[in-house]
Amino acid sequence: MFARAFGADPLYVWIFPDERARRSRLPRLFAAQLRAARRGRDEIDVLTTGAQILGCAVWSPPGAVHPTPGQQLTVLTSFPAILGRRIPVALGSFNAIGRARPAEPHRYLSTIGVDPSAQRTGVAKALLRPRLAQCDEDRIPVALVTGEESNVSYYESLGFAVTGQAELPGGGPAQWTMWRKPRE
Repeated sequence: MFARAFGADPLYVWIFPDERARRSRLPRLFAAQLRAARRGRDEIDVLTTGAQILGCAVWSPPGAVHPTPGQQLTVLTSFPAILGRRIPVALGSFNAIGRARPAEPHRYLSTIGVDPSAQRTGVAKALLRPRLAQCDEDRIPVALVTGEESNVSYYESLGFAVTGQAELPGGGPAQWTMWRKPRE
């Protein structure tokens, strides 16, 4: 589902400019990222209808600014086979995005994706609202990075504000860093 959701995302088009390679490698890349998330303290929210996954969100808890050693090992052992000669571009991009995260404690929305067949139907809000409400209750800010300019106004409607842009090495696509203070 993530591979379909991010098939035209500027970051992944930058990492895998060849469409055939992107279609082949994104499922394995996201599988590795989900395995890594499960090895850490990340939490995964999934919205389904029957057997179909409509959307998924991966959240890192406050204080988890860097991946755990287990998460790093999971990703790094699988990345060479998945990324091939694009590994410098991918690692440079992922590291730049990681460095753009704020230093103060926050919950981090590391990935959210909605199956293209279910986009613009409320799936993303259904995934986001419970976590955002819990962050409000716990007085925890939320951070995210998006590479889709059209997503900026969507996140702003949920209380996020743009705080800057992550500069990807080699002239990669813009990545907007966003922050949401807890609501009263």
